[in-house]
Amino acid sequence: MAWRAAAAGPVVFTNGVFDLLHSGHVTLLEHARAFGGSLIVALNSDASVRTLGKGPHRPLVSERDRARLVAALGCVDCVVLFEPSTPIEVIEALTPDILVKGADYRAETVVGADVVRRRGGRIEIVPLVPEQSTTRIAERLRASS
Repeated sequence: MAWRAAAAGPVVFTNGVFDLLHSGHVTLLEHARAFGGSLIVALNSDASVRTLGKGPHRPLVSERDRARLVAALGCVDCVVLFEPSTPIEVIEALTPDILVKGADYRAETVVGADVVRRRGGRIEIVPLVPEQSTTRIAERLRASS
């Protein structure tokens, strides 16, 4: 892949919904970027989000707008959308060196961990920012209206 060859240092990958971008998201992405030379973020499509059981009104922000916001962050090099409920096909296609998830996951259960490790890569779990989640923000908004 020409893009990968041009990247300086390890290619880092993370994924998520990134609905209502907040400081917890930014902290995760900054940590992820610090592990390598470039950061690819796979974003659940709107259809994919609806399969995750996050509630009938999710996503709150469209995939186009979520992708635009995440791509605008200086620590992010590339954003890709994916349709299935997991990013396994994207991970297999991009073959990142490092796969990063937040501490609400365990390394043993991260989707794609086996693919990354099989190629000699590693999984990194980063701490969460307390009280920061889209679900919590949405709940506070609903309670205040």
